[in-house]
Amino acid sequence: MTLSETNSWTGIRKELLRRIHSRIWQPGEQIPHEADLAEEFGCARTTVNRALRDLAESGLVVRKRRAGTRVALNPPQRATLTIPIIREEVEATGRTYRHSLLERDFRPLPPMLHGAFQATLGEDVLYLKTLHFADDRPYSYEERYINLNAAPEARDTAFDEVSANEWLVHNAPYSHGDISFFAVNADKTLSRKLDAGTGTALFAMERITWAGNMPITHVRLIFAPGYRMRTEI
Repeated sequence: MTLSETNSWTGIRKELLRRIHSRIWQPGEQIPHEADLAEEFGCARTTVNRALRDLAESGLVVRKRRAGTRVALNPPQRATLTIPIIREEVEATGRTYRHSLLERDFRPLPPMLHGAFQATLGEDVLYLKTLHFADDRPYSYEERYINLNAAPEARDTAFDEVSANEWLVHNAPYSHGDISFFAVNADKTLSRKLDAGTGTALFAMERITWAGNMPITHVRLIFAPGYRMRTEI
């Protein structure tokens, strides 16, 4: 890596990460001090500090005051999860995608979400119900709340041609989120919408995304029988 590539904290982070992964620095080993790294890379010490803080937040290094920085003995093993665009997910299997907007309404946030979603109380959020299809077969059923303070353009977006899932990925960048996975048994409504027998176990997920401290959207997705989730590790 050239000097010009390491004059930013991201470039330095990339190089430090390379040294950790290639075992130039062994697990538990103390790495050079910030001042030494700043001299090596020809940058300000604060730039090195930013790169090390990011590695520490990822659990790859351990920093202790007056004791320096060491490579973590047991770095966390994390899966990479991204928010998929359902249209692309369906089309990647060779099937044809379409969606049907079943309901679009402005309403107060339901009390059951007040603790988790933390949108401004008393203000309406946008509520959507959407059914996604693959080759005209039900693929997933979606219930979504959108915080209009975080995504004000959603107020005037119809979501009939582009789904809220795809629109939000492109128009409402998120900084972080929470996601949970669980199973639900199909009731009469889900049985009808997802072409599943009553009582069938269905894969479901709930996800909340934020932009800083502001929640963007809460979504609950329930998938038709046979769905498999794939990710990278």
